[in-house]
Amino acid sequence: MESTGIVEKLREEFPDDLLESYEHLGQKAVMVKRDHIVEICRFLRDECNMNHLMCLCGVDNSKRKGPFFERFEVVYQLYSISQKQMFRLRVQVPEHDCSIESITSLWIGANWLERECYDLMGINFNSHPDQRRILTPDDWEGHPLRKEYPLRGDTEWIGYEELKAKSRELGKFDFYDNLSKEKGGHD
Repeated sequence: MESTGIVEKLREEFPDDLLESYEHLGQKAVMVKRDHIVEICRFLRDECNMNHLMCLCGVDNSKRKGPFFERFEVVYQLYSISQKQMFRLRVQVPEHDCSIESITSLWIGANWLERECYDLMGINFNSHPDQRRILTPDDWEGHPLRKEYPLRGDTEWIGYEELKAKSRELGKFDFYDNLSKEKGGHD
């Protein structure tokens, strides 16, 4: 099925959820409301053969203007393996209720992608089996990819000195450093 057909099928099946459709660099995309995201993704997977979740990421739209833009959005990049075709699904997420349903029941690979989006953007994924930070330490404050997150802080992360000490302690197990010493390299 061609991308244009996918957009039309979505428009027929979810007429109240489709906000906008467009094409960019030859790729079709739609922007939808978040209310039926699991059903929309299931429909795309099962009825439109978009059987691979390539990517999922969060976007902070705080500096963007448009009729449908909420503060955040989740972008799903889908791919049909048999048709060699990509399709982009953009879902608007309001700041006052920064959450969306998890799609891990459809694609198990969404697990880490949703955790990354939660960690870096602060978008909660309802029904996620293990929603916790994945890239930053558990005691990290804030979400580093939000537009208001400071590029530099007044202080270092509270666990930074402890991490440096642990790194020095584990340095004795460094393969390359030990290999260099064995070959008569520097100490």
